[in-house]
Amino acid sequence: MKPAVIISTYPDKKSITKIAKVFVKNKIVACVNISKISSIYSWNQKIENASEYIAIFKTTSKNKKLLKEKIKETHPYDVPEIAEIDVTSINKPYLDWLIESTN
Repeated sequence: MKPAVIISTYPDKKSITKIAKVFVKNKIVACVNISKISSIYSWNQKIENASEYIAIFKTTSKNKKLLKEKIKETHPYDVPEIAEIDVTSINKPYLDWLIESTN
């Protein structure tokens, strides 16, 4: 089984924390890293500079489709970022934990 890493940004810590806890509890993900970031982007013909929270969802290849669907269903943004990072290498003990945590 291969690891899968999906990233997305959220408007506030409360929204991502609530979603992350549900995903971990339901074993969709093994872990979600959450960190505050600054984002500069174009939206509705304006340049925005906003504080957001980036979420790094860690799961397995078997759960990535479900994870993407759940992010889309629960995300507060009209156009959520759902980006997959191709993991080509990961240490075996961490991969073992990842698999165990999502089964």
